[in-house]
Order: sequence, then C-alpha cells, then structure tokens
Amino acid sequence: MGLNHLDLAIIAVYLIGITLFGLRFRKKQRSLRDYFLADRNIPWWAIALSIVAAETSTLTIISIPGLAYDSNLTFLQLVMGYVLGRVIISFVLLPHYFRGDLYTAYELIERRFGKPLRSLTAALFLLTRAAAEGVRVYAVSIVVGIALGTGEISSIAIITALTLIYTFEGGLAAVIWTDVVQTAIYVGGTLVGVGVILHLVPGGWPAIHDLAASAGKLRVFDFTPTIWKPYTFWAGVIGGAFLTTASHGTDQLIVQRLLAARNQRQSVTALLSSGVTIFLQFALFLIVGVMLWAYYQRPSASFGKTDYIYPRFIVDHLPHGVSGLVIAAILAAAMSNLSAALNSLSSSSMIDFYLRRHPQTDDRTQLRLSRVSTFLWALLLFAIAVLSLHKVARVIEVGLTIASIAYGALLGVFLLGVLTRRANQTGAMIGMVFGLITELYLWLGTKVAFTWYVAIGTVITFAIGYVASRGPGQPATES
Repeated sequence: MGLNHLDLAIIAVYLIGITLFGLRFRKKQRSLRDYFLADRNIPWWAIALSIVAAETSTLTIISIPGLAYDSNLTFLQLVMGYVLGRVIISFVLLPHYFRGDLYTAYELIERRFGKPLRSLTAALFLLTRAAAEGVRVYAVSIVVGIALGTGEISSIAIITALTLIYTFEGGLAAVIWTDVVQTAIYVGGTLVGVGVILHLVPGGWPAIHDLAASAGKLRVFDFTPTIWKPYTFWAGVIGGAFLTTASHGTDQLIVQRLLAARNQRQSVTALLSSGVTIFLQFALFLIVGVMLWAYYQRPSASFGKTDYIYPRFIVDHLPHGVSGLVIAAILAAAMSNLSAALNSLSSSSMIDFYLRRHPQTDDRTQLRLSRVSTFLWALLLFAIAVLSLHKVARVIEVGLTIASIAYGALLGVFLLGVLTRRANQTGAMIGMVFGLITELYLWLGTKVAFTWYVAIGTVITFAIGYVASRGPGQPATES
C-alpha cells in the first residue's frame, strides 16, 4: 500500500510540532541546575513517563514484536526482573543520591572513594552509552527508510538534527516534557495498530489466541536451569534485576531523571510506577508480535530481518492516516531516547570532567559549553549509527549486550561503596578491572546468555574489590 500524502503530512506535523514544543523551554535555562536537572521541580508522574520513554527506543518497538514473532512471550520474564531491580534501587541507592546536591551518579563515587575512580566510572558510562545509543539511532533508519524511502544515512541525520534542536536549547526540562508527549503518542499509536490487526485477522482475538496457543506462542515461563538461554525465569528475574539495578541505579541516563525529582519520596514513586508501566508496555509490544505471526503465518526470514516485520506491516497494511500515526509514534520513541542520551552524556562530560578542572567557570559560560557538548555528542552518535549500518542483526539484543558489558563492573563498584565500609578506592578499581575482563570474556569467548553478564560481572567486581581492599597496606575507606 505504501504511505500517501496524508501519512507524510501527519509525520511532518509530528516532527515539527514536537521540536517546537521542546523549544518552549529555552528561556528557562539559566544555570546548570536548570539545564541538567530542570531545577529539581519535575512532578513524579512526568519523571515516571520520562523513564519509560528513555528506556523505550525505536529498537524496542520494532525488535520486541519481531522477537515474539520468532519465539513467544518469555521475554516478559526479563521484564519481571526490571521491576524487581527498581525496588532494590529504591532501598539501596536512592537514599545515597539524595544526601547532598548531586548532579551525576558518579559524584557519589568520588564522595565515597575519590576522584580517580569517579573519572573511571564516568568515562566507562560515556563510552558504553555512546556505543549502545549509536546502535539505537541506527534502528531509526530501518523505520524511516521503509516508510519514507529515504536513504539510511539521511534518515538518521533527519531525526538526529531535529532531536538535537530542542535538547540543545531546552535541556532536561525539554527532554522530560517531550518524553511525556511522545510516550502518549507511541503507546496510542501501538494500540491503534493492535486494533487494525484484530480487524484484519478473520475471527479477531479468539482466532489469534487459538492459533498462538497451539503453536506455543503464548508461553511466558521457562524454568530450564541453564545459563545458555537468554529468556528463562532465572535469567529473567535474576539477570533482569541486576541489569535494571545497574542501568537505572548507576547510569546517568536514568539517574539524572531521578535526581530531578522534588524529593526522594517522589523519586521512589516515579521509579516504581515506571516499573508497572514498562511491564504493561513490553507485554503490549510482545502481543503485537504474536498477532503479526497469526496474520502472516510465515517464517520471519521472508522479511529479511525480524526487525523489518512490524514496520513493513505498518506501511503495507495499515489504512492511510493510521500508518502515518504509527510511524510518527515510532519516531517519537526514537527522539525521546536520543534526547535523553544527549543530555546525560553532556551532563557527565561537563560535571564529571570539565568543571572539576575549571571550577571557576561562570554560569553563562557553563551553559554555553553544555550546549556545545550536546552538539558534539550528537555528531558522535550520528557517526556510530552510520558505522552500524548493515552490521547489526537483531538490534534489541545488540543494544542490551553492549550496555551489559560495562554494567556489571559499574554496579559492583557502586555496591562496594554503599554496602561496605571496608572497601577502598584501590580495591574497587582492581575489582572493576576484573569485572570488565570477565564480561568481555563472557561476550567474546563464551556462549553464556547476555542476560547473565551483569549479574556475573557484579559479583566478580564486588568479591574481588572487597578482598583486594583487605590486602596488606590497604587502608579502609569509611562511608
């Protein structure tokens, strides 16, 4: 069927409208507190939706349905771990973040261990976040290329440029409030897509359910005791809990939002409520994949890649107007995730590195340099996305794997800081090195499922860091 002028008009209106909406927050940016923490005056429900949007990229919307199309609903076990991880953060890490006036997660590391380890953890965040986000930006080209017929590089450039405009000007306030709008758009668009699929499949949901159940597509739990399969109950709940404790408790992308809350209680409320929302959202995307399988009933190989199935359906089978809305919804997820990455990368660059060396910089110069940093990170993410073209298979797993490589070492160091009084900087750095080496080995030298990387890396980092801190001549660091 393809897109017509109505679809293109809807997409254009969205892209222009969300950019102009984000620009409304430009005048409120007078200091780094405004630019990076939105003056700590964001209500909990907006932060919750922003957290959901920040961890929902284009690769989530197009790759999760493809995953369910090829398999079943066992990915939900991982999401159960996501919810458990949020509970752990609320009790273990958040109280420490709200003791003092912190701007980044890595200031906590300096307060507990010292400046060198703060620099190391912040640098690791910048490296892995940029790599993972570049893959996510690449996923945009799949959707835009199929929908608009534009080249992959130009597709990436369009979305990156428009997102940069309002993030550059409006800071975190623009990021969070555009996230709220974009979450409503992509969830609403997905629900519209569900309604259309139900209409297209003869017999509607009862027929889909019968087909899917007989083929084992509705299976949620897999209790197989193995570390080789990524989506088992054990890998999901344990691995997912470690992954989320790391991604939401040590990664500046999410911690920055939690620090923007009015107080610790609102931050906890935002985090826990985002967990309920994210579970329902992933269930929705997985059901879309099952419904598409019932509609097509043919191997995913006929589409080239599983990530192409949902975008191809949108363009070929949704009515005009509806297809434009759903494409706009997917672009909404892409822009919200990219804006979050740009602002968090810029905040860590400025707070954890530049201002430590130039503490006397005046507010006006700080704000100008923060915007310059945002622009430079946009250029780098664009470059990484272009390099990812034709080199990435299923993008959801590639994105999670890249992030997981460093998360274990980061979480291990943070837990050494908040759970022990004996751990010191030297021991923590030794543990971190061993944790990173272990995770790289798991990734490159074994077939251990990626869902276990963070859990194993955290345990190795924590254990070796604790033992190394007790070695001869190693003074303890009091928390």
